[in-house]
Order: sequence, then structure tokens, then C-alpha cells
Amino acid sequence: MSRVSNLLVATLALGLPAAAIAQQNDIQVTPVEVTDGIYMLMAAGGNIGLSVGDDGAFIIDDQFEPLHDKIVAAVRDAGGGDVRFVLNTHWHGDHTGGNRLMGEAGAMIVAHENVRRRMDPGTFTDVVGNTGQAPPIALPVVTFNDEVSFWWNGEQIHATHVANAHTDGDTIVWFRDANVVHMGDNFFNGMLPFIDVDSGGGIDGMIAASELVLADANEMTKIIPGHGQLSGAAQLREFHGMLVTIRDRIQTHVDNGDSLEEIIAAEPIAEFADMATGWMPVERFLGLVHRSLTE
Repeated sequence: MSRVSNLLVATLALGLPAAAIAQQNDIQVTPVEVTDGIYMLMAAGGNIGLSVGDDGAFIIDDQFEPLHDKIVAAVRDAGGGDVRFVLNTHWHGDHTGGNRLMGEAGAMIVAHENVRRRMDPGTFTDVVGNTGQAPPIALPVVTFNDEVSFWWNGEQIHATHVANAHTDGDTIVWFRDANVVHMGDNFFNGMLPFIDVDSGGGIDGMIAASELVLADANEMTKIIPGHGQLSGAAQLREFHGMLVTIRDRIQTHVDNGDSLEEIIAAEPIAEFADMATGWMPVERFLGLVHRSLTE
């Protein structure tokens, strides 16, 4: 993981507000060219997808509000003008934290209907530090149930809802002509993923999300993960295989009546321990998988 990613994990592990790291002056937005007119922007939150062209800038997720000016500058440096659309892959604050300023600047915010539902209630607390009700300007103004397409910058940008995966409001976004896909947090490249069981997520849904992408992907497909480096089908297959292995092992323990404590003591995923992070240690991950299989 990069130094910035380690800083993010350490900050979240200490329970500090997610915005605290975004305010640090040394956090930079790093553009990664995926293909002509499509970029991945990396900084301190979930990876941003960017399409630039004659129609204007279209972004997927917008990280944290204190990074807004740097994100806008990176968009312009990549050849984009004002951000016209923001598509949120899910509702977590490291993917929607920039919505307010993007909305105030005139961007149209789009997401699955459950994203708006989870951002709106003042009683819900975001596990990555967002608390309370989002202001109206930060909420999606266009929502969809199953899928929606944007014909933008010469591309068909196709958004598909995947049920009960990372959350209950996840969207996978295909740039069909360019053979590029943004998976949001259904893919943590090189890391144990976060499964937000409290938001309707589950390991079976994450496995299904990987299978959905792999069914359409080929060896030329570029895959933007929610976190981690730009990847392709080979890396996603490894991630999918890991999830299936872990799911099957934990399910066997559950079927045998083993408690979570007994499962942790058995070290069922020792070979994947090096993919743990400060914010997602093995024990926490096993707890989330166990909950998703038993609740």
C-alpha cells in the first residue's frame, strides 16, 4: 500500500474523523491514465473514476470534502472542465464526502436509491466517520433501481446495481467502448475488503459482484478498484478466489456450530493475513464474514 493509503488506514483505526487526513497538506491527488480520456484519481479515499471529453467531466465518487479543490484541479489538468456528473458507487463518506461542494458547483449527483436513503437519515452513523444527515445539496438528485446508462464523451457509461455486496446500494460502472470498469468497494485490490453488514452487505454479494464483472471482462479489461492500484481481470480473479475460499471455510465452521472465537482461534485464513490492514485486521474481517453468513 502507498504511504497515503497507510495513513488513511491508520487514521481510521484510531477512530479519528476521516476528514482529518484529507486536510493534511501533503495529500495529493494522483492521476493514473487508464485509457484515452479515462483516468483514475488516487488520494486519501476511494479511487475516483474520471471521463473527460467534449461533453465535460464525469466522475465516479468524490472522496473527502477538504480535497475538493485538489480534485477539481486534477480534473482540469486531465483535460476536463467543470464536473457535470458525479456518480456515487455507494454511500460511504470516503466516496461521497465531496458531494456537497460538487452539488453547489452545479454537478448532477446520481446513485442507487439506497445511497440516498442511507445518506439522508440523521440517525445513521457512517463507519468511516460521517455522522448525521447529509445536507440536501449533497444528496443524489437522480436515483435508479437496477441500471442506468449515460451517453457521454463518446462512451456508453453503464451503471449496474449489485445487491447486498459491499453495501445494499452498490453500483458497478462500465465504460463499454473503452473496456474499463469501476467496481467501487466491491474490489479492494491487495487488501482484505470491508463488508458493511450494517448497511446490508454480505460476502455472497461481493462474490457475485466479482463474478458479474469477470463474466464480461477479458484480459484487456482495465479495472478500477475502490481501493488499491489499477488492475485487470487477473487480479480480480485472485480476489474472487480468495473470497470464495474464505466464505467456504467460514461456512464449514458455522455448519459445525463453532463460535466466532473458535473460528478466529483456528486461523482459517492464515495465508491471507498479509492482506490485513490496521483498519481491517484478520479478526475484524472474520467477524464481518461470520455475521454476513449467520445474520
